[in-house]
Amino acid sequence: MSRETMVVNAIRILTAEGVQKAKSGHPGMPMGSAPAAYAIWGKQMKHNPADPKWINRDRFVLSSGHGSMLIYCLLHLFGYGLTIEDLKQFRQWGSKTPGHPEYGHTVGVETTTGPLGQGIANAVGMAMAEKHLAAKFNREGFNVIDHYTFCILGDGCMMEGISHEACSLAGTLKLNKLIAVYDDNEISIEGSTDLAFREDVPARFRAYGWNVIDVKEGNCWKQVDAALQIAKKSDRPTLVVTHTAIGYGSPKAGQSAAHGEPLGEENIAITKKNLGWPCEEPFAVPQEVYDCTAETLAAGKQAEAEWDALMAEYAKAYPELKAEFDVWFSDKLPVDLTKDAELFDFEGAAATRNTSGITLNRLAERIPNLFGGSADLAPSNKSNMKGKGDFSAETPEGQNIHFGVREHAMAAICNGIKLHGGLRPYCATFFVFSDYMKNAIRMSSIMNLGVPYILTHDSIGVGEDGPTHQPIEHLAGLRAIPGVIVFRPADSKEVAAGWIAAMTENHPVALVLTRQNLPLYEKSGLDALKGGYILSDCDKATPDVILMASGSEVEQCVGAQALLKEQGIAARVVSMPSFELFDAQSEAYKESVLPKAVRARVAVEAAATLGWHKYVGLDGAVIGLDHFGASAPYKVLFKEYGFTAENVAETAKGVIK
Repeated sequence: MSRETMVVNAIRILTAEGVQKAKSGHPGMPMGSAPAAYAIWGKQMKHNPADPKWINRDRFVLSSGHGSMLIYCLLHLFGYGLTIEDLKQFRQWGSKTPGHPEYGHTVGVETTTGPLGQGIANAVGMAMAEKHLAAKFNREGFNVIDHYTFCILGDGCMMEGISHEACSLAGTLKLNKLIAVYDDNEISIEGSTDLAFREDVPARFRAYGWNVIDVKEGNCWKQVDAALQIAKKSDRPTLVVTHTAIGYGSPKAGQSAAHGEPLGEENIAITKKNLGWPCEEPFAVPQEVYDCTAETLAAGKQAEAEWDALMAEYAKAYPELKAEFDVWFSDKLPVDLTKDAELFDFEGAAATRNTSGITLNRLAERIPNLFGGSADLAPSNKSNMKGKGDFSAETPEGQNIHFGVREHAMAAICNGIKLHGGLRPYCATFFVFSDYMKNAIRMSSIMNLGVPYILTHDSIGVGEDGPTHQPIEHLAGLRAIPGVIVFRPADSKEVAAGWIAAMTENHPVALVLTRQNLPLYEKSGLDALKGGYILSDCDKATPDVILMASGSEVEQCVGAQALLKEQGIAARVVSMPSFELFDAQSEAYKESVLPKAVRARVAVEAAATLGWHKYVGLDGAVIGLDHFGASAPYKVLFKEYGFTAENVAETAKGVIK
């Protein structure tokens, strides 16, 4: 048995033993795809475990995240610091080897995966980032950005719609540095894929514009290695199809029983015998396995050393570009946006989608590495950066991305771009379509990725398009995701504050914006970064009632304040663009805005009432929508559904004791 085959079998045995000790997990996929994984990590991937964040490293994404023992075994065997003890603690409290790979938790894991299809979409984003950065910084003789993105995905990823969206776009963009290895074992949880998945996957990918290489014997790492070498020469993304057996080497090989449950001690013993494994003791690995992988480690260190030398020469030949390079790959913004008065320079009433577009273009002048776009809605959601060009196969230097009508993939691709480094991605669509993006937004939050989501047409203000396009439950839905900052500005200056949050927070920020015009308030602005603040106060030290709202409904609160004043009632208006930012403030600040002594409170929002009760309390009231909208001019809808200054004022009088 060759040393390389020993490494492959080490992955299989350690996987089976890790799942067995945990009494849960997925042994089948890693055991079947171990040869392909070795071909990538041991032969074709440029990486240096001594510097896992090396900028010019090749990226690896395990889209089939349930097979997490595969990447944990690779990280252990290739020197990323995972120990045998870590493998023994698979799926246990506080371990470095959780049930699915987690970015930021385990060194060497490039992205959090598990929800099928997310990983391949992340990989597309990484490849897009590489292509754009190479076009920006590379010069003749200085390919300072030159690396591949490898991805292993399975039948489940192929079935998920997001993989269709992402891979279609990858073909259109000719992302030739993207190499996906399809672990085609023809088994899913319920049994054979013939039950629900009979399509010709290679034909589908050829139709996308991919190069497709078929490896009949997926158990032979040499055949996979040869395919990867061919893939690296392609001018298109490549799908390497490997025909494998789930649970290879075990008595359960080729069976759905190998997918998501331990093999059993007796079956592991048989597997070791079948594979010619020399160690009876659990988690024992022969030294020759580590000797083999050590050669890859040496090659990786040498590759980074050569790149460092190239960068030193690059700095001499192109000092201005090198300075830009350092700025782009820094986590810090090149400017302090909070001190930039021009960002808040607006006049008159305007739709917040429009002033978001203005703010975005002002930011593009200050932050050179913005890279984003819309799901075929840029003219409507104002997400285009003027003069920055379009990112395409022919013009990779362009900064405006045309994602096509692919909301789910768009969000996951932006996660991949952000994870790659060097760029600040953003994406845009209508707010109602955030439903399509929800899982990718959730993944943004799990990974603490500061991805801005521009979500326009935010309420029944959409008007005539009717209930299919009028968001109702969406604000509550996004607010329910831990770590997501939902920001619904009341005017243009609050829009600028929202964009500052989007550029500075290590969390996804949903900018929820109107189609209709909103007034400009005298006292709005930077205070919106606190999430909630006093926009208009009364003459009394302690108000009789507090009126609070987000976005467009602040206007009705301001109108109600004036009506109540005529009747001798002192009302305070609080603009609440972001629950999350307000809740993060000190208790003293929150008390200054919403004093506990004032129990008469009214919240107003043209959306589901869920969530507002924590601010209005038992004695307050919420004017909202717990039903779908209708097709009519938006002013008619606001009146019919009670979003008027008069109704707010009457409701306020009703809660005053």
